[in-house]
Amino acid sequence: MYGRDEVKKIKEAFWTAYGQYMRVVPFADAEKQSWINYKTGVKHLFFRMEADNKVARIAIEIDHPDAGMRALMYAQFEQYRGLLEGELEEAWDWLPKAQDPYGKEFSCIQTTIQANIMEKEDWPKLISFFKPRIIGLDSFWSSAKYAFELFT
Repeated sequence: MYGRDEVKKIKEAFWTAYGQYMRVVPFADAEKQSWINYKTGVKHLFFRMEADNKVARIAIEIDHPDAGMRALMYAQFEQYRGLLEGELEEAWDWLPKAQDPYGKEFSCIQTTIQANIMEKEDWPKLISFFKPRIIGLDSFWSSAKYAFELFT
């Protein structure tokens, strides 16, 4: 079992290593960006990468507090599903209604793998999981972001 401080240090070490690994990868647009904390420029719309001792997840999350607006944003993604899956070269799980552990509702499009960020042996697996998918999201977003400007 790991203590809270040890978990924090190991996770920071992974994300730092991942950030250094991705530093040389160019973005689809010339805009300055961060692979780890990717900014979509649309309020309540996030590209998230998460990992714990069981699962790694990459997702598009829509957490608009208004359920109707959240549904509209999700529907906009559905209109671009073919482009998204083409850039990702795979199908993801589409969840129009999800809840975080605190009961907050959101919508998401995600994929996961079994991996343990606490085990350094899993880090290459995690990097191999995150890298092509965040690059695919970046490429998708480069083309599709204009369709989401009405939500900014």
